[in-house]
Amino acid sequence: MTTLTQDIQDKLKRLNAFEKIIGVNVVIYIIGFILTKVKNTTNVLHWFELPVSLNDFIYQPWSIFTYGFVHYGFWHIALNMLILYFISNMLVNLFSVKLSLNIYFLGILFGGLAFVLIHTLFSGSLVNYTLPLVGASAGVRALIIFLSAYMPNKEARLVTINIKLWYIGVAMVVIDILGLFTINQGGYVAHLGGSLLGYLYAQQLTKGNDIGKGFERIMDSIASMFKRKSPLKTVHKSKKKPFAGHNKDDFNEFTKQKRIDLILDKISKSGYESLTKEEKAFLFKSGKD
Repeated sequence: MTTLTQDIQDKLKRLNAFEKIIGVNVVIYIIGFILTKVKNTTNVLHWFELPVSLNDFIYQPWSIFTYGFVHYGFWHIALNMLILYFISNMLVNLFSVKLSLNIYFLGILFGGLAFVLIHTLFSGSLVNYTLPLVGASAGVRALIIFLSAYMPNKEARLVTINIKLWYIGVAMVVIDILGLFTINQGGYVAHLGGSLLGYLYAQQLTKGNDIGKGFERIMDSIASMFKRKSPLKTVHKSKKKPFAGHNKDDFNEFTKQKRIDLILDKISKSGYESLTKEEKAFLFKSGKD
């Protein structure tokens, strides 16, 4: 039993950030499924759902993020997590994990805000949805549209054919716009909110602006509050020789990032297949760091 427990712990440690997110989603789905059967009622996780009303949202502001971890339907979570698995693997091989997480969580944030604000501004005229919002679709949409906008000519394999990412992005946006005229109007509003974030993030990143840095600092500050502080130790560090005003580690990190930016710029202009084997290997290794 001890060996089995250790193996499980080792495997959990090797999971990347998105695989852990998928795991959390699955666990919450199972909990919701069990509670639904036990209580014989729906929306058992209502404290984590995003309310339609702005007034209700004020009393549970945490739901602007937690709704992205709640799924009630099997196919809803299965499709979301399957797409998230493949698209996140593609992203972390090309970009840093933190940047990819910024896009995902900001997509959930934008999708939730669009859901609440559109209902608040247009309820009774253009908008008629009344059910709370659940699901990770807005974050997933943000990742897909980001890739489609940042490297539109990169091709993805769909069954037996290759298709450019910008075709996929346009198709998803069109589907979501048509979805505004269905009974799941609120869900498609959230999809479009996530898509807008993904597009804006890509456009700004091509100009050298990472609009998720502020959000990243906030998340890092929150995470640091929950980290255990180790006992104070006296550590004698050898001084590092400066490289143009920076230490060696800073200089190496700066050089590495510049090379990544050049490769990504090449992908956006000529497609992923234009990269050399060395460039592909460098991107892959950078995504794992």
